[in-house]
Amino acid sequence: MARKGGIGKTTTTISLGHTFAALRGDRVIALDANPDAGSLADRIDRQTSSTVTDLLRDAGRLDRYSDIRAHTSQAPSRLEVIASDNDPAISTALGEKDYGAVLSVLERHYNLILVDTGTGVLSEAARAALGAADQIVLCAGSSLDKARVAAMTIDWLEEHGFEWLAAQAVVVINEFSTERDGRVDIGLIERHFARRCRAVQIVPWDAHLATGAVVRPEEMAPGTRRAYLELAALVADGFGTHPPTAM
Repeated sequence: MARKGGIGKTTTTISLGHTFAALRGDRVIALDANPDAGSLADRIDRQTSSTVTDLLRDAGRLDRYSDIRAHTSQAPSRLEVIASDNDPAISTALGEKDYGAVLSVLERHYNLILVDTGTGVLSEAARAALGAADQIVLCAGSSLDKARVAAMTIDWLEEHGFEWLAAQAVVVINEFSTERDGRVDIGLIERHFARRCRAVQIVPWDAHLATGAVVRPEEMAPGTRRAYLELAALVADGFGTHPPTAM
């Protein structure tokens, strides 16, 4: 999740998904819920033209896993992806209930669902994702302005009934480069988010990921692969935790 574009939200979703899918024996899927023509499906070798709208249309007939596979593309890691529509007019027409219905279908067939939302926390897709989420991964940049926007997202979550999700969030500081960001006190940014959220992970700048093309984990630098492995471990630490019950 992020309120600002260009900070590696989609790259984080696909790379985290690859890591989980390669290591887990169960099914992992990533849903592109970006209403503004998301690019998640372009980050793997796409195998179908089906989109989230097509899946929603067929939702009542997706009783078996083999039925839903017609709507997903699968990477060698075993990660599956459901694409958004290329026409934003179609995607923005989907409401919170529509995305909720999609997530309900996916929950019947997949053990782990990752949702790549757009930049707006008030979008219908983001509201559905927040309502169904066990935890969130919040993306931040390694510059002060991008980190400030991520901090504002935490503020918004805390002010609108999502305090528990904010406290349990894992923050990813993306694309850090000592050469490029040497003047930024990355430790200061890291400590700020560590005080407000459950964990922080720094992911280094990576030439393979910077292309914006298909993500192939084997072509990432070793340090990047390790960072995503550590991120997956941090996220997995939050599995099975639940918000406190209201008295």
